[in-house]
Amino acid sequence: MTDLTPVASEPGTPAPSGQEERRILVAAVGNQWLQDDGFGPAVAKVLLEREMPRGVTVIDFGTGGLNLAYEVMAGYHGLILIDITRQGHEPGTLYTIEPDEAEIDRQIAAGATLDLHGMDPTAVLRFVKQVSGSLPPRVLVIACEPELVVESVDEMDMGLSATVTAAVGRAADLTVETIGELLRE
Repeated sequence: MTDLTPVASEPGTPAPSGQEERRILVAAVGNQWLQDDGFGPAVAKVLLEREMPRGVTVIDFGTGGLNLAYEVMAGYHGLILIDITRQGHEPGTLYTIEPDEAEIDRQIAAGATLDLHGMDPTAVLRFVKQVSGSLPPRVLVIACEPELVVESVDEMDMGLSATVTAAVGRAADLTVETIGELLRE
């Protein structure tokens, strides 16, 4: 029998009395078969082992962009997307990005082919917004500069680079800090 890893967390501690419960979605995306593209799922695995505050949901969407769009439609106050991004810094560098609304609002060209395996965080958010109709009021991306990313199906290989593996725990900690900030807003 295979050991199955959960893909979603259960809500944890209750919200302080008298306050509306804020709902935060932590959405990890990426393909574990494409080396460092598996960063998001690796961070989600760490987060799923931790107790999350009430109202916080952690889901590893993998390459399920449509599933992510449907989940966003459930209504959240905040969305934290965990992914990789190439910004030109050293591999393993972590970023907290507040996406540019104008970039997200750009329409996906009619007839354009979407490669959910190769989308950058902005393209994922654009796709989610166009499918779901809107995004939560607060959207942040926690991303890591990759070292190894498979460029073709012929090169598929599992496993993060050592540099990106070292960033996973730091990214989980940063995500927990960011959740706290969103819950206090």
